[in-house]
Amino acid sequence: MENRIKDLRKELGVTQEDLAFKVGVTRQTIISLENGKYNASLQLAYKIAKYFNRSIEEIFIFEED
Repeated sequence: MENRIKDLRKELGVTQEDLAFKVGVTRQTIISLENGKYNASLQLAYKIAKYFNRSIEEIFIFEED
């Protein structure tokens, strides 16, 4: 699943470590999300969306197979 986490994070000048701390995960999880190697749980997706003050759909791009 693609996402806009890296773009939004850079727009705000937020580090991976800062974002990870704010949403309660490790920096490695943020790296994996940004690289498309990990799909966020609904709970994590909600926390990330809330952090960026966006809807989940604005951050995570779901494409059906």
